[in-house]
Amino acid sequence: MLEGTWVLSDASGEWRRASDHSELKTLFRSKDAAGAAAAKSLHGITPSSLRRIRILSDMDERQLASFLDYMEVLHFAPNATVCRRGDAGDGMFLVVQGELRARVLIDGRESTLATMEVGECFGELAVIDESTRSADVLSNTESVVLKISSDALKKLFREAPALAAPFLLGLSRTLTGRIRHLTKRFEDSVHFARTAQG
Repeated sequence: MLEGTWVLSDASGEWRRASDHSELKTLFRSKDAAGAAAAKSLHGITPSSLRRIRILSDMDERQLASFLDYMEVLHFAPNATVCRRGDAGDGMFLVVQGELRARVLIDGRESTLATMEVGECFGELAVIDESTRSADVLSNTESVVLKISSDALKKLFREAPALAAPFLLGLSRTLTGRIRHLTKRFEDSVHFARTAQG
């Protein structure tokens, strides 16, 4: 979007420069601000390191720097519990370092549902539908994750819709990929069961 662009305000019905709308300010920072954004970090996590996170990969440096304001950094030792099945879904997580696993216990035995590595996210379903966690998540190795709380997401949507849009698009792509993968697994299991019977 060009800085000279004018936008009609829904609230007032007046035309104003796009750069004067609070929702669009993150798109109109100066070059000095862009440089400052690149230098910004949250406990050692820089905007450029967020580029490894798949759902954030389409954001530019300024957007990533702004996105850091809505996150907290969590460190986990090997075999630490990140969240438990049945816990309130109070946030989602982005894996910055290490490896984690989602598991369920069936008859006292662990079944691993997924392994999450750098660049992946988890916990988004509980945040979207405000339900409880559907699985335990534990760290396989020393891990660093970014947590975006439900409250921080609501604040992001309210304060910076221009920043929320690429985030939601990336999240939608991730969820779509997972649904396709699960559909394929289901088809394979049905095919295997029918072959075994026949």
